[in-house]
Amino acid sequence: MVIIRLEMPKRKVVVLFDTDTDPPAQQDYSRHLQSSDEAEFDVARALLAKGHEVVCLGFRLDPAGVLERLRELKPDIVFNLAEGCRGRAELDFAVVGLLEMLGVNYTGATTAGLVLARNKATSKKVLAYHGIKTPQFAVYPRGSINGRPSDLRFPLIVKPLQQDASVGIAQSSVIKDDAALKERVTFVHDRLADDAIVEELISGREIYCGVTGDPPAALPLVEMVFENEVREEVKIATYKAKWSAKYRATKGIRNVVAQNIEADVVERIQRTAVETFCLLNLRDYGRIDIRLAHDHEVYVIEANPNPFIAKDEDLPNAAAADGKAYEDFIEGIVEQAVRRAAPVEA
Repeated sequence: MVIIRLEMPKRKVVVLFDTDTDPPAQQDYSRHLQSSDEAEFDVARALLAKGHEVVCLGFRLDPAGVLERLRELKPDIVFNLAEGCRGRAELDFAVVGLLEMLGVNYTGATTAGLVLARNKATSKKVLAYHGIKTPQFAVYPRGSINGRPSDLRFPLIVKPLQQDASVGIAQSSVIKDDAALKERVTFVHDRLADDAIVEELISGREIYCGVTGDPPAALPLVEMVFENEVREEVKIATYKAKWSAKYRATKGIRNVVAQNIEADVVERIQRTAVETFCLLNLRDYGRIDIRLAHDHEVYVIEANPNPFIAKDEDLPNAAAADGKAYEDFIEGIVEQAVRRAAPVEA
């Protein structure tokens, strides 16, 4: 039997991302493509390896200049990796809004999905309405520290309402009395300039379920394991637990393909993740963060419409466990977005 492999058409792709410093002169990222391990350059290298024409386009303070450049380039698709604008993560939706107004096709979540998923309280209300379990919670707006609702029981975890990537989450976010609750809520208000959301801390396993494709399908589960810790309240995805290599090594923290979960529980987690992905208007790819309690109850903690997709991160690793190489995974996102944008023939 002869197997014929059809190659994907070659596309002009702009990889769009925000930067902490001003972009290099003439947007020359050739040096970064040689050595940087940032997600945008992993994505660009993957698409270059597949033969696509790739332009890296970074911005910090001048989105108008980006729009002008996009008009000149006329790409087939923008691979959107922008996580905000002017250093403000909550403006990620605005970048997408500009692309939509310009009529530029792009990958990933729409403005509706980004806004809905970012507000942890609103997204939890949507999920709860549709019967998906989430931790009991209360919101403390800036300038207000009301008393704790009687149905909100300790231990609790305090988070900024609209931040992602575990910003503002530390071991001190887990609290066990009202005095600590007031102190941590005040910290979120004053230091992070955000409203606070206070949730019941669900003891259990920290599970991440990637969702990709159209129709969306769940990837194999990834788990954050804590090999050197035994206290349950320590086993949370703090900022250090996610991003500090030194801290992860000290605590024995690893993200691995989840093991020893019964098949029916895996299926239930994946079904919940796909339903969450759809209810929150996500698109192309996303990650649903879940707590699996000791009685196998599935609690959705939050949805990430723009998860980190550098080569060795959770979502690509889950795709690899599903038999898809990184280059194929990234190219698949592009092709799906191009197909969606293509006009339907009569």
